[in-house]
Amino acid sequence: MSHHKMSNRTGRHTLRAAMLASSALLGVAFATSATAQSVTEEEPTVVDEIVVVGSQIRGAKVTAALPVTVLAEEDIIAAAPVSGDDLFRSIPQMGDVTFNSAYQPNTSNSARGDTGSVNLRSLGIGNTLVLLNGRRVVGHPTSQANEHLVPVLTYNTNAIPVSGLKRLEVLRDGAAAIYGADAVAGVVNTVLRDDMNNWTMSAQHGGAEGTGMRETNLSVYGGKDLLDGRANLSLFFNYDHRSELNTLDQDYTSTNDKRGLFAGTGFEDHSSLNGTSQLAPWGRFTVRNANGTSGQAFTVVPVGHASCVTPTQDGVCLANGTNLPADLNADTARMGLSVMPEVDRFNLFTTGRYEINDAVEAFGEMGFYHAKSQAYQEPIATASGVSFIIPGSNHYNPIAGDPNITLTGYRFSDMGPISVQVTNKQFRVLGGLRGEWNGWNWESALMWSEASAKDVSDNISATKLQEWAAKTTPDAYNFFNGGTIGNVQVGDGTPSNQAALDAIRVDMVRRTKTELGLWDFKISRPDIYQLPAGPVGIAAGIELRTETQHDDRDDRVDGTIRYTNLAGVKSSDLINQSENPDTYGERDVFSAYLEVAAPLVSPDMGIPLVHNLEVQLAGRFEEYSDFGSVAKPKIAGAWDIVDGFRVRASWAQGFRAPNLEQINATQITRSNQSVDWVYCEALNRQGALANGLRDCGASMASKVAQPWRDDFNQNHARKSTQERRAGNPDLQPEESETFSVGLVVQPRFIPAELGDFTITADWWQVEQTGMVGLFRGQNALTLDYLLRKNGSYNPNVVRGDATAADGRIFAGTGLEAVGEVLYITDAYTNQQPQTVEGLDLGVMWRLRGTQYGDFSANLNVSHLLKYYLDMAPDTQKLSDAIGSGELDPNIWVSGSMGDMIADLGRPEWKWSLSATWNKDAWTVGAFTQYISSLYDDSITNSAGDYWTVDSTITANLYAEYAFGADTFGGMMSDTSVRVGVRNITDEQPPLSADGYVGTVYQPYGRYWYASVRKSF
Repeated sequence: MSHHKMSNRTGRHTLRAAMLASSALLGVAFATSATAQSVTEEEPTVVDEIVVVGSQIRGAKVTAALPVTVLAEEDIIAAAPVSGDDLFRSIPQMGDVTFNSAYQPNTSNSARGDTGSVNLRSLGIGNTLVLLNGRRVVGHPTSQANEHLVPVLTYNTNAIPVSGLKRLEVLRDGAAAIYGADAVAGVVNTVLRDDMNNWTMSAQHGGAEGTGMRETNLSVYGGKDLLDGRANLSLFFNYDHRSELNTLDQDYTSTNDKRGLFAGTGFEDHSSLNGTSQLAPWGRFTVRNANGTSGQAFTVVPVGHASCVTPTQDGVCLANGTNLPADLNADTARMGLSVMPEVDRFNLFTTGRYEINDAVEAFGEMGFYHAKSQAYQEPIATASGVSFIIPGSNHYNPIAGDPNITLTGYRFSDMGPISVQVTNKQFRVLGGLRGEWNGWNWESALMWSEASAKDVSDNISATKLQEWAAKTTPDAYNFFNGGTIGNVQVGDGTPSNQAALDAIRVDMVRRTKTELGLWDFKISRPDIYQLPAGPVGIAAGIELRTETQHDDRDDRVDGTIRYTNLAGVKSSDLINQSENPDTYGERDVFSAYLEVAAPLVSPDMGIPLVHNLEVQLAGRFEEYSDFGSVAKPKIAGAWDIVDGFRVRASWAQGFRAPNLEQINATQITRSNQSVDWVYCEALNRQGALANGLRDCGASMASKVAQPWRDDFNQNHARKSTQERRAGNPDLQPEESETFSVGLVVQPRFIPAELGDFTITADWWQVEQTGMVGLFRGQNALTLDYLLRKNGSYNPNVVRGDATAADGRIFAGTGLEAVGEVLYITDAYTNQQPQTVEGLDLGVMWRLRGTQYGDFSANLNVSHLLKYYLDMAPDTQKLSDAIGSGELDPNIWVSGSMGDMIADLGRPEWKWSLSATWNKDAWTVGAFTQYISSLYDDSITNSAGDYWTVDSTITANLYAEYAFGADTFGGMMSDTSVRVGVRNITDEQPPLSADGYVGTVYQPYGRYWYASVRKSF
């Protein structure tokens, strides 16, 4: 299908034009005499020993061969982040943020609360390694399913104290050979302030314009030298409070029916834009016959509604049918729910050092993060995994004879929005020794870190509900009184009595925890051997670490407490939650690495066209207790053709270890609509389908010709099929190969009075194989169909015995009669490969010491050239069978595959431009970010075009004034005041079927803030 560009908001182009104009003016102003460094890259010929992420060799120049981005303190200020999520979103090379605080799922099956994820290169969660002060960070303990339907874990970016950062280092290159697992896309190293000898207090307050969301930040950081400078103790404390962002604050979140937002675009009639729900207080029911079979289906509607048949209680009546009239669907967003939760966040971190003697120093870290969020989400509704039967004795039963009634669809709106409280904690303790010995730098440390999450939300006990539903008195729970008369899509104006509501309400509690223990010993020396071009550097080390993950589900979810309905069917005791067992996993890892950096040609050797030549070689071995060993190499080099013109390249192999949940998860059950092709094939061979397999699926009963219709079973052809998913102890790592080549140009011919320029361009490619995924239930049924056509079958499709009716349908077809599908087993396996490549561009400029002040500027561009997801082998087998005609062309293959660029994420282009000017007491900074358009294939117009999610360009601006030194408590102090605005033109997130794309954009526009900082 073609991608047709549409204008999504009135005035958008005017705003963009104004933004581009302001950006151009800003660029011209700074280009005359300035440059800003919002994201600084390493100087290609100058060693910056603070950049540790590219190498383990202290003092080596190998970072010149690697694409390393460094955000210094001034760069972070220009981006104006309030949280770690804000900060990471400002980096163009960071991809979609699938874990975020605006993601509010209806159950605790996914991470909720104060979360943010790391996704460098858009390669997916789990492919980026995060370090804190050079060592691993414990992962966030709650998983979330990715696009391949498997649980993934991330590092929580909101646990990083933004105002406590000294710098942020991003290695945009595969680094498994240096750092081990998960460094497929690269490494992010967060470096906190330490070794301080003064104190700073700051306070900031801000908010999103036109909303009720406000944020307050208070921080204190500083330290003091002790014992005549032989020791230092430094401390950082940060507190953040953010109020709730409500659905009613903005048009794109205020209703589940988005059709009005698309008026005049040609897409407004697409059914998926109406996100109102059939699960409403206007319930849907089925009468149960005496023999337990299903009888009459009916719904509750208001009196006077066109479908009203039998008035019952005040203002309501009964209507025939299984579906609720669309105008009665619940529009839960209009109840005023949380788009982003209220959050209170604390960070406390302290570092210390003590010089034992001239050669040995002890050091340590202690850190603690605590965040509590409060959100209000849509009222509880029934789930297909819990079959609830209303006893016939219910006082409000409207059916004559008081039969039992199956509750087929209902929302408990009379209980109001559900409260969701999530508490996240994380702590870290580290102690070690470091020093020098005979020219060697050595270091060893022992670390223990834990992260935990407690998710508490309202729910309903099915067992207690059945008790209160069975009452014959007016205090029984009333399912049949409908919703709000006069405002039928919002809330429930006729609630059941409060005693019933209080009795059935329970807390659903999920507790998750991860642990990380680590001991390492590493040595390095920048001059172990002297070559004609210079000294050879070397680093080596060993590491032992232990990791655990524990997912403790609520007793009403993990099977400890179960609900048994009146038909004897057992399920979860929570009305909207399928059963999920607890999961626990642990592993131990031993690793060893070696790295060598060697200069092959130096400038003083005078070799034409080889001004300088350096190489880096590295290798790492890791032994895992749960799946075996892995060894990966890396080679990188930098070639200065002439002074100021460098070519750099690297090649590396990497791996992502399957996480503990992917290996150890016990069985969970999910239900999905599936088509049983072999059953349809039998009907087709009997001549019962006029249009062949095209007629197979929903509403098929009316298409089946006699005499086969009498034996036809719709549930056999298409139904909600149970898929039993589980971890797989035989999983192997996802393998990867990374290659990059780039240029670094520092034009020496530009006069010094015009400033220092650095221009970079890096092409990169990552090929991954064996990505963990699911084969998927529908594919399993299709494979079963293919195998049965050839006399075999798929053992993962578990069926019941064939009935007599099944036997008659299959008779004479050449196919063996099969029974109805009971369930499908689908363990996590190593599946499809993918190839991703892109181009990074950078232009950096500095000008210092002019009569007009100091200037810096930086342009950082990320261009995604390719993102192609290939089919897994078994899926390819099905596709080939369809292509060859062995399988009917009406059959499809399930799962994500093909070109994934801009598919509701992974923007093709992202860039940021930042600038800073400083003179005397004044500092002015600006930051501009561009995100290219996406396409939303969930909605199409009459021409078959996908909806285009507009590109955006936003800008931040701040000004700071530093007052002269004064006296504070007997000490000299400085005071600074800053006023700023993020998204100065109030660019709203571009429109999509869900209102906005939460993995790419924050759900608010212009944001004002002011802060004061005092140092002493």
